[in-house]
Amino acid sequence: MEQFIIANMAPLMFVALIFVLLFGYPVAFGLAFNGLFWGLIGIHYGLLTTDLLQALPQRVFGIMANDTLLAIPFFTFMGLILERSGMAEDLLDTIGQLFGPMRGGLAYAVIFVGALLAATTGVVAASVISMGLISLPIMLRYGYDRRLAAGVIAASGTLAQIIPPSLVLIVMADQLGRSVGDMYAGAFIPGIMLACLYAGYVLIVTITKPDAAPALPIEARALRGWKLLGRVLFSLIPPLVLIFLVLGTIFLGIATPTEGGAMGASGALILALINRRLDWKLLRQALDTTAKLSSFVIFILVGSTVFSLVFRGVNGDLWVEHLLTSLPGGQIGFLIVVNLLSFVLAFFLDFFELAFIVIPLLGPVAEKLGINLIWFGVLLGVNMQTSFMHPPFGFALFYLRSVAPDREFIDKITGKLTKGVTTAQIYWGAIPFVVIQLIMVALVILFPQMVLHSLETTNVDINKIQIEMPADEGGGNPSESDIEKEMEQDMPTAPSDDNQRK
Repeated sequence: MEQFIIANMAPLMFVALIFVLLFGYPVAFGLAFNGLFWGLIGIHYGLLTTDLLQALPQRVFGIMANDTLLAIPFFTFMGLILERSGMAEDLLDTIGQLFGPMRGGLAYAVIFVGALLAATTGVVAASVISMGLISLPIMLRYGYDRRLAAGVIAASGTLAQIIPPSLVLIVMADQLGRSVGDMYAGAFIPGIMLACLYAGYVLIVTITKPDAAPALPIEARALRGWKLLGRVLFSLIPPLVLIFLVLGTIFLGIATPTEGGAMGASGALILALINRRLDWKLLRQALDTTAKLSSFVIFILVGSTVFSLVFRGVNGDLWVEHLLTSLPGGQIGFLIVVNLLSFVLAFFLDFFELAFIVIPLLGPVAEKLGINLIWFGVLLGVNMQTSFMHPPFGFALFYLRSVAPDREFIDKITGKLTKGVTTAQIYWGAIPFVVIQLIMVALVILFPQMVLHSLETTNVDINKIQIEMPADEGGGNPSESDIEKEMEQDMPTAPSDDNQRK
């Protein structure tokens, strides 16, 4: 038994972690417990020394001193302030009026606003909850299919995971050891294209099932003409300015992601002041929620650090590397297995858990196989986006369930009795969008330039490099003997025998 444990310490650690997580223990403490437990076993059997565990305080301090992670509370605070300042409500109302005459107009508005909120908040929970509270009653009021309405709202909210300034991309870049700015630039086009695929699905539904997404009736279109144009400009300009301040300065290299997040948080406070909705209650709620989410992320990161330190100490990284590099098919085989593994694990774990457990093991293997880690991170980000949409454990579905009416209710505008939305309808509505997300994974694999276009550099052919020597005073080129003399003068002289004896 002792020899079996010594020979299989790494796989035993991994299996034990899976069991701990399946039993429902908090991820952060499950990771830390596994690391310490197997670390003590490794010390007992002589596989590890006590010096290894003494390095833990320094590694934890390194996490707290990581400037990149400061972007997480900044972007979280910005999203929460914007959610409670009424910007999402104004956007949905205005864009809903703009697209109202079209079939599926409200669904298009939800997708458009979801993408815009994603680029200003970066928080999935804020996007799903705000759009669920505002747009779902309107969609139910005017006869939208409940599965379509639920699916569009949940999927559009998850755009905050892949469209910058996503918290997910910050964590991904940190775990892969790459620039957050490069990760943002690489994810921008796939995120926008994913929103376009959502809109394409709505278009197909409106063609095949017109009754599933009717246009708004004339009496519901309160804004027309110049009044509508004014509302559109007034509602769109502030968030667009904020997007430029946050993303534009990061993409242009003017600000770091942390500095961009600080500007975004300040801009959100200014917008709330302009809307006269900034009070002590709103500020306190935003600060409390920001502190909770930031602590949640940091605790998971500390737990994963404890686990990874011991896992690498027993050569677990080499075990994973050998396991994945020995797959048939090279890069293609590796990508297929990794994407399938991520998709399956997303049924049980959310993104942060996957990022802190799986990514540190996969990143070094991908780099050794010659895979660009920015492209690899964006690919896994799109794949792991399904973790928010997977029935029955998708967090976006839980967020929507918490705000969607689950029984009959009296509509405040029409006064009519309206049926609620069942949990089964939310789950069935999510499935088409999970399929769309998988299609996006395939597109990122087939067209890597969607991600890599922002990382292109000028290629230099070293065989065509020419070195021109400066001409001498007489105007001619220096001779070989002159060059040799100059080189001899520049080279340090060896000490003489007398100096060596001294």
